[in-house]
Amino acid sequence: MLELRNVSAANRGITQLNFSVAAGEIVALIGRNGAGKTTLLRLALGLIHTTTGTVRRTVGNGDIGQLIDAPFCYPELTVSQNLRMHAWLYGIDPGRIADSINQWELQPYRDRLFRKLSLGNKQRVGLAGAFQHQPRLIVLDEPTNALDPMGIVTLRTVVKERAAAGCGVVVSSHHLDEVAAIAHRIVVVNSGRIITELSPTTPQLENRFFQAILSDDQSNANADT
Repeated sequence: MLELRNVSAANRGITQLNFSVAAGEIVALIGRNGAGKTTLLRLALGLIHTTTGTVRRTVGNGDIGQLIDAPFCYPELTVSQNLRMHAWLYGIDPGRIADSINQWELQPYRDRLFRKLSLGNKQRVGLAGAFQHQPRLIVLDEPTNALDPMGIVTLRTVVKERAAAGCGVVVSSHHLDEVAAIAHRIVVVNSGRIITELSPTTPQLENRFFQAILSDDQSNANADT
């Protein structure tokens, strides 16, 4: 469904990435701030160009749902109007708007201007838009940003439901506990490279993650001396 093969982006600090997401699979990218997670997602979506390597997607742009950096919404439109615009862009039944509003618990804010929403509710609108057209591939960058606990539970539920329906999902985070709750695989990114993979059921998962990062940092430091 999505495959990056030997991908590098020299001006972005990305080196020799090999990464894939299959249908029905939830893959998490985990790493510190600045590790290269968002850049990897941008490469996967074709938002920035590779220097070498290939990016292959078996779905068209209309079958991709994405939330990168921040929700792409019009500040002077209401929640309902933004979701209606999204439905029009993807050519889907406007009847899904009400379902999206209910699913993401946006009923009290449906007629409020986007710019007047809290950060958490702006994130909910962005997520509603990413899922509303029932995409076959979903790409989410730090999707729990500003969400309250109920919003995080809703996100986990929706992601699992879409994966069960055959959707491929890739989600980035720097919070290991968040992604371990939903992911089938955890891919560790450091200094623009994929350094290892972990299973969510790995014993002492957090320790294994930090050990991998520390070992890679030490290897990089030794290589520079």
